[in-house]
Amino acid sequence: MTWRLETPRVLVVDLDGSKGSAVRARTGSMVAYEGDVQFKNAGAGGGGGLRAALKQRVTGESLPLMEVTGRGSVHFAVGAGHLLVLDLASDVLKVESESLLCLAEGLRTDVTFTGLQGASSGQGLFTTTVTGHGQVALLSLGGPPIALRVSPQHPLVVDPDAYVGAVGNLSQSFVTDVSWRNLVGESSGEAFSLRFEGQGVVYIQPEER
Repeated sequence: MTWRLETPRVLVVDLDGSKGSAVRARTGSMVAYEGDVQFKNAGAGGGGGLRAALKQRVTGESLPLMEVTGRGSVHFAVGAGHLLVLDLASDVLKVESESLLCLAEGLRTDVTFTGLQGASSGQGLFTTTVTGHGQVALLSLGGPPIALRVSPQHPLVVDPDAYVGAVGNLSQSFVTDVSWRNLVGESSGEAFSLRFEGQGVVYIQPEER
């Protein structure tokens, strides 16, 4: 099985029909295919089982996935968005569920709690985690994704509306009452940004959601 970007907006997965030659992809993301290929619902929790399905329902991190098997070439795309393919090797990818396009069969997904959106609101924030060995494709509907490296000496603060995902040994916290939002007339409510510390890479999109 091979993955390739035919264009920055179209992922092609070549399935060889062997054991393990299968992917889970965002439901409705197939735009074309060649060969003997089968599509079916990935099941509860996007293939993660009943426990994952319940967590997704409670947290709002919906992950509707389809399982793609067989022998042939499948083209995936969503909304002419830009794509990024990552190779995970025992890494932990934290990603917004809406930014997950396709993942290899050997990867596992779960939902984790990332903190509170400010102490006064008490609103919980959650994210989807992807672990294991294999390839995963991320989707950016706000332009070509940008990789920003984080080190212990150089923490990073990003706008949550630009955030796509993060890989590595990173801790995430929230910065509230962000002054730059006041400058652009978005001071109503409880403004916050995401702060990352540790070692890893954070992916953002240049246009906010």
